This record gives sequence, structure tokens and C-alpha cells, in this order.
Amino acid sequence: MQAAIPLRPFVRRSLLAALFAGLMPAAALAQFSLPPLPYAPSALEPHVDTATMEIHHGRHHKAYVDNLNAQAKNIPELAGMSLEAIQGQISKYPVAVRNNGGGHYNHDFFWTIMAPADQAGQPSAALETAIARDFGSMDEMKKRFNEAALTRFGSGWAWLIVTPEKKLAITSTPNQDNPLMDLPEIQRGTPVLGLDVWEHAYYLKYQNKRADYATNWWNVVNWKEVSRRYDAALK
Repeated sequence: MQAAIPLRPFVRRSLLAALFAGLMPAAALAQFSLPPLPYAPSALEPHVDTATMEIHHGRHHKAYVDNLNAQAKNIPELAGMSLEAIQGQISKYPVAVRNNGGGHYNHDFFWTIMAPADQAGQPSAALETAIARDFGSMDEMKKRFNEAALTRFGSGWAWLIVTPEKKLAITSTPNQDNPLMDLPEIQRGTPVLGLDVWEHAYYLKYQNKRADYATNWWNVVNWKEVSRRYDAALK
């Protein structure tokens, strides 16, 4: 009787053959994946509604991931690069990488800096001190941040960043740009807090009332994660 072919080497050879023949399913070639939400879609109620979270994460964010993977198939160097590294070199890539790589990074960041209101915590002592130093007070920081969110024309993001000088600053970006990108029109820095002001982030609940959305959103800011990111940005 002929000896059986070992399964694992056979499967490995088949997969490699399919890969080099261009026959591998797109999903198997994916470099980037949609992360699960760190809480239930309903966890941010009543400040961010369940339907918005389900659509925002499951459709909008997923589309950015899928489109970025489509770009990665044609740009081999993206394989194995972190999202942060891609943002820092975004000027060398096509606009589709900028839009979808930015969209993936921004949303991946956004989910982590929110939490259910009863789990949001408080800013660390170090972050509170920095906010007082650079803005005068927490209330003043929130006021300026909301102004950045409300005055961003069309779609975009408002950000609290740590500058290269290790100071806190507030900025905003259009579309899916972010402060990590090496673009001349962007104030660069390390994001520690960000608010999505695309209409898909709030329109189901707030319609055209972006100001109400921005005000209520502070109830679900995950200050533990923001503080962690602030500490990391100082290193």
C-alpha cells in the first residue's frame, strides 16, 4: 500500500502554490483586520446610540480595512508595517492608502479612547497637571477641543495631541487625516484623544446637532486609556 502523504506539508505546499499562482482568496492575503469593539455596541448609551456603533464599526470601519487590504496587495512594503508606521510615511503612498489607512488607524484609536460612562475613570495626576499647564483648566481644554470639532468644516476629526516639545495641543484634520501623518498642512504630534465628526458618527441620534454630540461625548471618554497614551507619548 502506498504511504499516505503527510497532511501538513501537503497543505503548506498547496497554499504556497496558490499564493504564487495568484489563486489565494483575498481574505487569506489580508494584512489588516477589523478589531472587535472593546465593549458591547450598546455600552455607550445614551450618549452614543447602539445603531450608530453597529454601523460605524461593522460597516464604515470595516470598509476602511477592506480597502486598505486591497491597496496592500499592490504595495508589498505595507506588509508587516504597523498602522502608526504607515501614517508617518503616508506622503509616499497613493491617496487611497492615506484615506483608508488613516480611516483604519483613526477608528482603531477611537474605539479605545471611549468606555461605558461608569468605567471611564478620571485623568491621571500627570495628565491633569499637563492640562492645567497648557490650557489653564480642564473646562478650558474641553471648550477649545469642542471648538476644534465644531469648526472643522465637513468631515474630519478633532484631536488632543502631545507635540514634539512634549506639550499638549489641540488640532483638527480633514477627512481621515491624523496628526501622525507626514503632511505639511497637518500639525504633527502623538494623538491621545480624538473625536470623529463625520456625520456617520452621530447623525442617527443627533441629526445636525454636532454640538450636542460633542458635549455628550465627554461622558464616555476613557480617561484611563487617554492617560496611558499620554504617559507613553512622553517616553
